[in-house]
Amino acid sequence: MKIKIIKNNKHKQIMSYYLGLLVMTILTFPATAQLHVQEIHDLIYRIIPQATENFTVEYISKEDGHDVFEVESSGGKIVLRGNNGVSAASALNYYLEHFCHCNITRNGTNLEMPNPLPSVLKKVHKVTPYKYRYYLNYCTFNYTMAWWDWDRWQKEIDWMALNGINMPLALTGEEAIWQKVYESVGFSRDELKSFFSGPAYFAWLWMGNLDGWGGPLPQHWIDTHEALQKKILARERVLGMTSVLPAFSGHVPPTFKEKFPKAQLKKTNWGYGFNDVYILDPSDSLFITIGKKFIETQTSVYGTDHLYSADTFNENDPPSNDSTYLDAMSKKIFQSMASSDPQAVWVMQGWMFSYNERFWQPRQMQALLNAIPNDHMIILDLFSEANPVWNRTNAYYGKPWIWNLLSNFGGNSSLFGRMRHVTYDPAIALHDPEAGKMTGIGLTPESIEQNPALYQLMTENVWRSEPIDLDIWLKSYSLNRYGRENMQVNAAWQILKNTVYSASRTGDGGPESIITGRPTFERNTTMTNTSFNYNPLQLIKAWDLFIGASDSLKNSDGFQFDLVDITRQVLANYATPLQQEFVKAYLNNDIEKFDIYSRQFLDLITDMDDLLGTRKDFLLGHWLDDARKCGITDEEKNLYEFNARDLITLWGNRDCPIHDYANRQWSGLLKGFYEPRWEMFFQYVDSCLQNNLPVDMKVFDERVKDFEWQWVNGHETYPVNPSNDPVTMSKVMYRKYLERINQMHAIAN
Repeated sequence: MKIKIIKNNKHKQIMSYYLGLLVMTILTFPATAQLHVQEIHDLIYRIIPQATENFTVEYISKEDGHDVFEVESSGGKIVLRGNNGVSAASALNYYLEHFCHCNITRNGTNLEMPNPLPSVLKKVHKVTPYKYRYYLNYCTFNYTMAWWDWDRWQKEIDWMALNGINMPLALTGEEAIWQKVYESVGFSRDELKSFFSGPAYFAWLWMGNLDGWGGPLPQHWIDTHEALQKKILARERVLGMTSVLPAFSGHVPPTFKEKFPKAQLKKTNWGYGFNDVYILDPSDSLFITIGKKFIETQTSVYGTDHLYSADTFNENDPPSNDSTYLDAMSKKIFQSMASSDPQAVWVMQGWMFSYNERFWQPRQMQALLNAIPNDHMIILDLFSEANPVWNRTNAYYGKPWIWNLLSNFGGNSSLFGRMRHVTYDPAIALHDPEAGKMTGIGLTPESIEQNPALYQLMTENVWRSEPIDLDIWLKSYSLNRYGRENMQVNAAWQILKNTVYSASRTGDGGPESIITGRPTFERNTTMTNTSFNYNPLQLIKAWDLFIGASDSLKNSDGFQFDLVDITRQVLANYATPLQQEFVKAYLNNDIEKFDIYSRQFLDLITDMDDLLGTRKDFLLGHWLDDARKCGITDEEKNLYEFNARDLITLWGNRDCPIHDYANRQWSGLLKGFYEPRWEMFFQYVDSCLQNNLPVDMKVFDERVKDFEWQWVNGHETYPVNPSNDPVTMSKVMYRKYLERINQMHAIAN
């Protein structure tokens, strides 16, 4: 540890404290525990610098092979004990939540700690029943994390440690490894330009779905993100996490056949308007050659924890359903890992078994899985809360597997979740004799930074083996998040529990708003499902209670976010019956009413934009600015901005069929992208009504595609900082819309 001599008294105190800590560490702990202690004290300082000196950290051994932590008061200090950094950080989080009533989430934090700090009169002792606590989805790295720098990653790793995560997926900087590997087998950097996608599309590049889209990738990105990955992995490992790195899954550059004419390649197409990609057949000797070279190169640059992710046919069918072929294919993929790392464990996403049940019948699944020794494979049951696969496959036919919460798709803005499944299902599976080798739990959302309560609820399972009492937990969560108990928000959370967070096991996510769908007379579009899984009038009751509590809780960061988010959801829901009114007016050839309702619809979009502009969490400008900051030239900045704009709107090219899949209800995006689309629509329909002409949606779609493509390639700036007060703006929306929403929903129902 480096110590600087500083004259400032405050810094002298800090220096004295750390010097004492260093001496204590050297005298008290074995060498292997020293770094853990220092890292936890650094973590404490990052989170609560004002209270760091009140804590001390001690090492304890695992309990029957399981991670453990303790919290108690001793010698005037709060003692945090753990067998590694994650356990000790979890001890800190437990103390903050249960003794200080604090709460740390990505969307609102309460760290108003009591002074003096509460003592722990009876030692707290917790053991996790789960060997692994997995985190992340390939898609998260793009739908949320595409533009993260080290500062943002450091905050996320701290959150992971506080919440007991010990098995994170680590994909940052993989383009550097692939560049080294393919250069070593004869590809030039120019030839690889058609292979590497832009930064917003890496997940689908690594999963073998597309090549090149959003590129060409600048060398500056490759170099800086190799350095970033080294920081990420170093921090994760020193805290005791075992990071999951990728392995070779067979996806090769489009010019591979030119270099290796005899190579056995499968041409496949993911669809959605992207070009064919090429998958090297695992039976080809080059597969093991390249796979081994990849692991060796990656290990030389990033090290290894012996956990490797590989999904050869993500959302694509294998060339044959013959069990002999699938068995051989599986063995070859694993051999490409094990040939350079005999300790390799294949961590397979189970998404294909859920996504493509038609192909993956029992015979095919058993052929794929049984080819690998049980202690060298772990299956991620990726969508356990809604579409579990473990309970219809004899728990993956004996393989170790992990129960996961997925919940969010594409980063869509929607209050949504299956809270009851989260509170009960992991513990039920843990004790179910039919669950086989369930070895962990995890979170696999396609995007984060929304629905903080759901993620906090899921991580509550880490240090317990019994189901959670949801009613008790919600009261505790509300107290910790807002800093004080409030009967109105407690009642509101009961409503939220029984509405937005009480989704059935059908469906991929929460109801979206028709506002974010390409303009239409239909209630739903291909990518925009507005169907409610609850009575929207019930949500209005929760909104009313939050507004009623706003004067008391207005200074709470978490409350401000939740109030804005609930207000947003109520207004987004209101868009559906309002749309149906202008549809009726059109069908009745009532120009006057069509004009009234269309103006109200546009006014609603403007008001939502103003509301969401009060929180940084909902700013398009923040997303675009972070993208541009990754570049060092105008060309790079513009490329990254294109990536950032395209992913959340068209997704691909002008005619991409999954446009609006990753839609967000963000300030700037509403007023800059969605509102102009609807203005175009209303002007076109009004013109048709005025001239007694039929509306031709094909004509309109071509017009709106021109606007969309122009916007995706544009460079308009949007605010990067919030404006106005979130509580005040929520109250403005409440006064303006409450009565008309109640009336409209009553008519619709």
